Amino acid sequence: MALALGALIALALAVSFPFVSFSVSGIGNRIELTQTATSLIDFDQSLVAITVLLTIAVLPAVYLVAVVWLQFGLLRQAPLPASRSIARSLSHLHPWMMADVFIVGALVSLIKIAGMAEIELGISFWAFCAFALLLLFTTQSLDADWLWFSLAGEPLAPPGTRTGEPASRQGLAGCATCGLVNRLDDHGHCRCRRCGENLHARLPHSLQRTWALLAAAAVMYLPANLYPIMTTTSLGRATPSTIIGGVVELIQMGSWPVAIVIFVASVIVPVGKLVALSWLCLMAKRSDELKAATRTRLYRLTEFIGRWSMVDVFVVAMLVALIRAGALLSITPGPAALAFASVVVSTMLAAMTFDPRLLWDTPPAEATRTAQGRPR
Repeated sequence: MALALGALIALALAVSFPFVSFSVSGIGNRIELTQTATSLIDFDQSLVAITVLLTIAVLPAVYLVAVVWLQFGLLRQAPLPASRSIARSLSHLHPWMMADVFIVGALVSLIKIAGMAEIELGISFWAFCAFALLLLFTTQSLDADWLWFSLAGEPLAPPGTRTGEPASRQGLAGCATCGLVNRLDDHGHCRCRRCGENLHARLPHSLQRTWALLAAAAVMYLPANLYPIMTTTSLGRATPSTIIGGVVELIQMGSWPVAIVIFVASVIVPVGKLVALSWLCLMAKRSDELKAATRTRLYRLTEFIGRWSMVDVFVVAMLVALIRAGALLSITPGPAALAFASVVVSTMLAAMTFDPRLLWDTPPAEATRTAQGRPR
């Protein structure tokens, strides 16, 4: 609770003071944190602006308020109303909080313009860095098992549950939100007895949904790389820049580490997610227990790194808001910004809709051979 309150105070400071300012040839600009999102609306990039604002401020604030609400009730030993629903929402909010990714994007932006303008970091910048750290510490300190035990106790597993055997063969399913083992109905569905989450033996149409989202991401990946992600105007001359072009520009500036970060986050990670998830979908029905563990680790890695592709979107948001000096020096977002944000969101949703339990299902042919090999 202390960490969550500290993070909320840091966020309040971050949105109340100047974030960063720049000056060049006597002309400058100073922005606040929220302008990194609202400035995009002036260029008809409303969807990107909403995505930026939600991921860096709104959703983290909702998460922290929810944590304070839950912990306050537990300290009073009388959970507040709707505590179970709020606790269930925490796991769904967690992947979409990207304050730490925004910090990386802001640093990349400042490095890109450090050679052409004088940069001054405001109080808000340091407050937001503190907020990102406190938010990370809050999520790490929250013990989901203890939280659910405190809210609703620890109901026993359904009668007849056999340990050491797959749950699906016993008509059981573990809740991904609170961890409780539940017995499914005849149709393979039920609601968790403790948190109320919808449970399924396997997520309905998991592979079809994952394939659809991957196809959408693959289609959007082409314009995301072919069209300019931003256009820089310097002394009246406009220079469009693609994602790869930005990496090349950073290399020419001598910023190899930053170029590697952008190349990995904006090129390697999206392509890697598309390839990895496609391969997992193809292998889902051809798995076995020896390979399932390795493939599950690959899925977990793919699920974890997907959010870091938002670095380039945050770089564009930061530069567009900050560099606004007219024909002398200005930056405007390109059509690739929305396309690339769509790729990131689509691949994250694809990872969420893929059911990794499919990797552990014994193929029919293998199950038949196993059954035939058993002694009678």
